[in-house]
Amino acid sequence: MEATVPARIALVPDAHGRGGRLHRLAETGEPLGAPLKTAELAATVAELEAAEQPRWVWASAESGYVPLLPALDRLHGAHRLGRCHDLRLVEALLLAHEGRWGAPRSLGAAWARLHSLPVPADLPETGPAEAQDTLFAPDRLQLPPGTDPLAAVLAVHADQQRRLRAIEGEPQRARFRLLVAAESAGALAAAEMAEDGLPWRTEVHDALLTELLGPRPHIPGAQPAKLAEVSVRLQEALGGKPFNPDSHTQVLRAFAEQGIRLNSTRVWELRELDHPAAELLIRYKELSRIHSAHGWAWQDAWARGGRFHPEYVVGGVVSGRWASRGGGALQIPRILRRAVLADPGWRLVVADAAQLEPRVLTALSGDAALARTAAGGDLYQALAQVAFQGDREKAKLGLLGAMYGQTSGDIGPLLATLRQRYPAAMGYVEAAARTGEEGGIVTSRLGRSCPPPSDAWLDLAEGATAGGEGAEQGGRSTRARGRFTRNFVIQASAADWALCLLAALRRRLAELTGPAGRPHLVFFQHDEVVVHAPAESADQVAALITAAADEASRLVFGDTPVRFPMSTAVVECYADAK
Repeated sequence: MEATVPARIALVPDAHGRGGRLHRLAETGEPLGAPLKTAELAATVAELEAAEQPRWVWASAESGYVPLLPALDRLHGAHRLGRCHDLRLVEALLLAHEGRWGAPRSLGAAWARLHSLPVPADLPETGPAEAQDTLFAPDRLQLPPGTDPLAAVLAVHADQQRRLRAIEGEPQRARFRLLVAAESAGALAAAEMAEDGLPWRTEVHDALLTELLGPRPHIPGAQPAKLAEVSVRLQEALGGKPFNPDSHTQVLRAFAEQGIRLNSTRVWELRELDHPAAELLIRYKELSRIHSAHGWAWQDAWARGGRFHPEYVVGGVVSGRWASRGGGALQIPRILRRAVLADPGWRLVVADAAQLEPRVLTALSGDAALARTAAGGDLYQALAQVAFQGDREKAKLGLLGAMYGQTSGDIGPLLATLRQRYPAAMGYVEAAARTGEEGGIVTSRLGRSCPPPSDAWLDLAEGATAGGEGAEQGGRSTRARGRFTRNFVIQASAADWALCLLAALRRRLAELTGPAGRPHLVFFQHDEVVVHAPAESADQVAALITAAADEASRLVFGDTPVRFPMSTAVVECYADAK
């Protein structure tokens, strides 16, 4: 009788060195046989990946996968790992689903809950470099002294599998399992993008900074010449009295001394002001932001070896969107994208989902009329032709207002038109808003739960119903939560879709290795992906992105008529993609 290939393999690297321990598992989490100890963990993992393609189980990608990546890449012909179960990410999803949103999610915290021990608080996020330096140290895993990390991984994984099986309703259970798999796949992709890095030409970056800001100051902390010049001109335009343009309070005071009352220094408010200092302040803010967030200090810290190595935090935002651990990975200014240049003979394949959130709303609500409208290319233009006499701006404002809960200004009539023509879509977001206003929980398509209301919110909400002095403040609070839950169901479901896109694309790219090298993901931002690919395979990569988007749509929304088109460009420079 042929032996059954194990579905999963738990993995625990040694605290220091190249070895580690492995244990085969059944899909249920039950251990199979005895643990395996190896002195060359990366080589053993590569052999098992090639032979069995298991789902790897570890405390977190930072502790289990990141230390292996350099060695896996050095192994001739070794493939990166295809699937994993990230205990830390899965624990966070399950805790939220069970009404324990925000509880500590480390391996040690999950272990403590299993054994009725004091639960340690989560430590601050660390990047891949720190993860390697503190690999499986007690202060990272949060396990009690003397606890066997492999035993903890096996026990927590088995408990998570039990909790997943306990989710009520087969459709809900299947979708949540897809969320678990996609979130874990995101951890693999994030680790690989940090390791590979986004192509970044520091000489181009330096030239751009010099053009915008002036030469790099010789004195650390000094302002570049052009930034200092704008600061002086701003002070002169406001009477010549010195003030700190980075101080919100001092800027407001300087304008007030010239008889100009500002509520804030937001760009939209400054643009409405007819005074030369307004444009100077806008310019100063733009240059100062580039200098502080992506200037020479950023280059020294984040760009090395011709690559920008971002550090993503998977699920770092409550909606499931990613965050970053510094470095501004999700906010590369458009002008600095000129420094993102493909290697010679390679191309950047840049793709983003067109009008993703409105299409997600259409698929979620099952609104057949809006699906017909969205069937073409430009959803807003199609909506304008059907409902707003060809006025695209009105169509866009109305639909965004419905998704984000905006009711002020002239948007009321636009919403009324949408309610009349698309009652299912409008009813979907309004029901989510009512749930939020009542203190309820909403979820994404795959089952990611929103945070519950705070005790302070509950007190304010009670004041809103009781009347009196707190009624107005309580009403504002309940409406604000309604706007949050209204958008959460859309944004979190869009994050579900984007995760599935990323996982499907990553799997396809792994099968495309050619003589010039393997195309690989180098950037991900909400609904946008960038692949660095040999020039000869760039068009094929573009086709794979479209196929991955179609797969993600089927996985998340099933048999829906809603299409999720990808806008794709093959370029040498990132700035040329849009």
